[in-house]
Amino acid sequence: MTVPALSNLIKGILTRAGVDNPDGDTREILSAVIGCDYTQLFAFRDKEMDDASAEKAIEMARRRAGGEPIQYVIGSWSFMGRDYTVGKGVLIPRDDTEVAVTQALKLIKNVPSPVIVDLCSGSGIIAITLERELSGAEVYAVEKSPEAYDYLKKNIGLNGSDTIPINADLNDCVGDFADMSLDMIISNPPYIRTDELSDLQSEVQYEPKMALDGGESGFDFYDMIISKWSTKLKNGGYIVFEIGEGQFEYISELLINNGYTDIKGYPDIQGITRAITAKK
Repeated sequence: MTVPALSNLIKGILTRAGVDNPDGDTREILSAVIGCDYTQLFAFRDKEMDDASAEKAIEMARRRAGGEPIQYVIGSWSFMGRDYTVGKGVLIPRDDTEVAVTQALKLIKNVPSPVIVDLCSGSGIIAITLERELSGAEVYAVEKSPEAYDYLKKNIGLNGSDTIPINADLNDCVGDFADMSLDMIISNPPYIRTDELSDLQSEVQYEPKMALDGGESGFDFYDMIISKWSTKLKNGGYIVFEIGEGQFEYISELLINNGYTDIKGYPDIQGITRAITAKK
């Protein structure tokens, strides 16, 4: 079967299943099976696919047609120019997170050898990006879930990072860090209200609830991090969060009440305030 014929077959499977972007997902599946970037697929238009590769691609298409996220189907996804292994049990990297990471890099770039902790690290996209982009940075990545922690370790190795992984609950490992030892705390914590989880898109339902459930109010992790981890920040240190829609005001008040200043919000491409930064 040629690549164009296989492409048409996969696209048909996805289209009949009502997948939102059958063309894009078809390209992602084919490029994963062939082992090329999807922008290079045209160069393989005359390639004859062996039966095993064709069947693998068709099986991936069936998984996608069944509602599984394309990121899980192909087993990897990119974030800010780097590739990360992902799968069941870990939150999928999203472009929204670039807002917080971009601002964190701007805030900390002139701090010599900064010490940073990424809480609720998941696949490690935040910690690894900061460690790779900042010269001499000492970056810790804390993740409670054993499944997500396995992906975190894999991605540290995949990206040649010196990020230090910690498999622990945030409440249990806070004492491992000395007071006023950190230049930055950054986190993309669970921030969806518990009663809203069932309303999420079917694809998101595949992702771990632990990485999504922010409690009854959606603010459980912000409350806990600000109240228990703030003493670990140096005076003049920064705290950076990814936040959900409509959460800026409440989190701002939390920060103000805990001695933070210079509180700022930053929008994503849709104009939703997606990150908040503050200085201790």
